[in-house]
Amino acid sequence: MLALTRAIAGALLILSLAGCATTNMGTPGDPLERMNRATHKFNDSVDRAVLRPVAVGYTKHVPQIVRTGVNNFLDNLGYTTTIVNDLLQLKIKDTLIDLGRFTVNSTLGIGGILDPASHFGIPRNDEDFGQTLGRWGVPSGPYVVVPFFGPSTVRDAPSIYVDVQTDLRIGDYLDTTTEWALVGLSFVNRRSELLAFDASYESAYDPYAFIRDAWLQRREYQVKDGEVPDDIPLDEFEDPEDPAPVQPPVEGASSSATSLIPASEATAGGMFR
Repeated sequence: MLALTRAIAGALLILSLAGCATTNMGTPGDPLERMNRATHKFNDSVDRAVLRPVAVGYTKHVPQIVRTGVNNFLDNLGYTTTIVNDLLQLKIKDTLIDLGRFTVNSTLGIGGILDPASHFGIPRNDEDFGQTLGRWGVPSGPYVVVPFFGPSTVRDAPSIYVDVQTDLRIGDYLDTTTEWALVGLSFVNRRSELLAFDASYESAYDPYAFIRDAWLQRREYQVKDGEVPDDIPLDEFEDPEDPAPVQPPVEGASSSATSLIPASEATAGGMFR
């Protein structure tokens, strides 16, 4: 898809610039802060002008039962990415569990519109290629805000391309109209789920620092499968002038680097997941 290809190209351009970008803002752990803040501002403007108004209208005019079915359907289509990365991480048990969940929801759940797997007690995992690289020891590198995609790192941003290949909502097997429809619906659906987090974002003393710290904390939690101390040290990322506390990871939300996530959503998760 042309739009997605351009977005990926933009992400890679940002990463290539990261190697030579300089800043005198001096925040440890965020050497690209000047560039990141500019990109954050751009993403936030797009969110305010387009994504949020559409999401508000979607929530207002579409019944909850329909929105739940849409969310289940899209979630099921994207679950293949988790299954592939389970296998790449040699998590055989999780691979079998997630295959079972996908099969149950795709059949008994009428293509994923319903979620009988949850009623049967089958757990839901969340994996992506950035987490796979982290599991095998690839360091995250500097924090990077990518246009349209939002918070990421030098390790996670290039993983966008890999995860796109395993997502059933995007693929050469789909005609252009269907692919555009699924991508657009995924944007609107995910943004509508995150409207409740807007107040926390708006009330932050420094929204950029708030998002950065929360995203990095949650990403560490994901990569290590929750095996992190209760008080993850974030001193190297915290802004001494920002009194707002870092929020804990949001249960059930994803912050995959493949997320196409606007800035105001970063604490809660990704657009597609």
